[in-house]
Amino acid sequence: MKEKLLNDLKEAMKEKNEIKKNAIQMVRAGILQIEKDKGIELDDNQIIELIAKEVKKRKDSLSDYERGGREDLVNQIKEEINYLEIYLPKQLSKEELVPIIKNIIEKTGATSIKDMGTVMKEAKSEIGASADGKTINEVVKSLLN
Repeated sequence: MKEKLLNDLKEAMKEKNEIKKNAIQMVRAGILQIEKDKGIELDDNQIIELIAKEVKKRKDSLSDYERGGREDLVNQIKEEINYLEIYLPKQLSKEELVPIIKNIIEKTGATSIKDMGTVMKEAKSEIGASADGKTINEVVKSLLN
């Protein structure tokens, strides 16, 4: 994964694509920071989690920029999200999540919304970066109510 990021960074530089270059550099900086701080080598799954967090941050900031009328930044953020989502696994829809989460609810023995924390923890570890926490949360709530 690191090598793919490096190759894509070189390609973005050759293409003089600033937005793609900046998005990839931000991810690479995040990887280096974690590896340096924790003294570990990140594997592909950990890198994918980091990229998913970067995408989430950008999606969260979109509404602020839209409210502020900053179309230039809105377009830039959307473009960055598109470049970063290439590295993420296919995102599961709510319909695809339902059977997986039903199985987790059965496995954990959850019966009410009080068990949501347990189900969420298990779902996040099982589903990983294939769905964002907000979507998982919505499906869990609908199934536990």
